Parts: sequence; structure tokens; C-alpha cells
Amino acid sequence: MSVEHRVVTEDEADLRIDRWFRRHYPNLTQGALQKLCRTGQVRVDGGRVQTNDRLIPGQSIRVPPLPDQSRPAPPPPPDPLMVKKIQSMILYQDDDLIVLNKPSGLATQGGPGITEHVDMMLEGLRPPGGDKPRLVHRLDRDTSGLLLVARTPGVAAKLAAGFRGRDIGKTYWAIVVGRPQPAEGIIDQPLAKVGAGGASMMVAAQRNDEDAVSAKSSYETVDSAARKFSWLSLSPLTGRTHQLRVHCESLGTPILGDPRYGGKAAHPDGFTDRLHLHARELDLPHPSGGRLKVTAPLPAHMQETFRQLGFVPGPTPEPVRTP
Repeated sequence: MSVEHRVVTEDEADLRIDRWFRRHYPNLTQGALQKLCRTGQVRVDGGRVQTNDRLIPGQSIRVPPLPDQSRPAPPPPPDPLMVKKIQSMILYQDDDLIVLNKPSGLATQGGPGITEHVDMMLEGLRPPGGDKPRLVHRLDRDTSGLLLVARTPGVAAKLAAGFRGRDIGKTYWAIVVGRPQPAEGIIDQPLAKVGAGGASMMVAAQRNDEDAVSAKSSYETVDSAARKFSWLSLSPLTGRTHQLRVHCESLGTPILGDPRYGGKAAHPDGFTDRLHLHARELDLPHPSGGRLKVTAPLPAHMQETFRQLGFVPGPTPEPVRTP
């Protein structure tokens, strides 16, 4: 056994160190972890830490040799059907990264009642003797579209820094009920979390609320149908949970088919009752230089709704990497 250095990914932002270890080394006891931190064997970016310190994406965690019983059992060989499924999602790949087109309804990571998720399926993309690819960010279970995956911890750190520095452009397409006024602009609406666990929700909050966090999104109306439905292009300028969904609701134009936000207004008759939110485009600095732009085709249920409403999405561009 030897010392490992693991990089904190975007989806692990603000996670406590003890919870990070519980996620990755579930058999390591709290007492053993406290001793490792107290003696300086566990470090973050070279510095001593306590178990309740919180993590920032891109930080490097020093993991000392751990007792065999502290480590999870090696994963079983990947199910060939799972491998085939994850391979079918690949839109772009190279030596540094993979870009997936996640279908609506597939969770990004595990949780209560979730038996299949992208993070589990990434085991099927592990090269012989190499690292399991790592998720750099997440999508809601009901949101379809682009997921960025790093092949190595070093690439994960670079991409996580890109998300933190807002160097990665993210564009979403949504169909909303109604037409926002004005037709384009910036939504600067703080959010707060209410409830706990699977029942938790994000809600619009006042700036002086104790639990409020800043949240900003830009939006543009691409097309509309009789002022009853609109096709929006959205870009999150901050990265809050369910941000675009709550921001669209706060405009008075909930996303069509949203199972959590918008109430009855989000579920008019005559349309597929699934969330119409799609991570359409990623534009990012490539870890090895230049920029990469990848676009995801619309899922079947959104293609059908576009057809019903007379919206014309046009062809989906091929991935482009420029110097």
C-alpha cells in the first residue's frame, strides 16, 4: 500500500472531510480518521486538517496507507450490458476526457432507492490497470444532456477549476409554459433550501434571508408558440441545485413537465409529462490546450414537443476542438 493523492471534484464542493472519506472509504471508522488527521497523515493541499473542514473542488487530498478493512472491496467486473449502455452515451472522447449525453431519468450518482447511475456505470470505462473516470459535475436525474467526465485525477482538477472560474460555458435548452417578460435578460434571484433529504427543495429567497445563496442565470427566448409556450436558451452563471428550474418558475414560466417545481401549470394536457430541460452545449478550455465545444442532440420527448409546437432546432453540430 502507498500514499494516494485524490482530487476533489466539482460535485464534492463543500463536503466535510469525514463525509468525503465515508463516501470513498466507508469502512474507515470516525475514530481512525480523527487520528489520521490529528497526526497529519491526512492532508489537504499539503496542510493539516480537521475532520469537519470543508472541501473545495480542485484540492488534493493526501490519503495515507489504510488498513485493508478500511478500503471498499474491489468492484466486480462490469456488467457487459452496463458497459454497452455507457458507451452508447459517449459523444466525444480523447486521452483526457469523455463527454456523455445522459438520458432523462438516469441519476448521475447513487442515493436512496437508486439502483443504476452514471457514476456506477463509469466503471465500465476504466482502462486496464488505470483510473476509473471521474464525474466533474452533475445533472439532475430528470435533466438530459451533457456530462463531463475526466479520465485522470489531474484532468479532474483542471476541469473543476474551469467550473469554479466560470471558464466553462454551459447552455441549456428548455420549453417553458408561457412567455417570459422581458424576452431575455439576467435572473438574479437568491435561493434557499427547505426540507431535508429527498423531500428538500430550493425556493426563491430574500437577499437578507439567513440561508439565502446568490444565484444568477441568463436566458433568451429563441421562439414561442401563441404565447402559451416558449423555447428558452439558458446559461447558469452560478451553480446552485435546481437553479434553472426555480429561476424559470420565478419568471412565471415553469419548465414543461417539471415534477418538482411549477405545480399544475407545468403539466398541461397533450404533452409528454417529462422534464423538458436539456444540457445542450459545453464550451470549455481543453486540459491539453485549445477549446472544445460539444453539442448534445435533443432527447426523443423534447423532439416530439418541438414538432408539436413548430419549433425547429436545426442540425446538431459535431464536436469541435480548436487550437
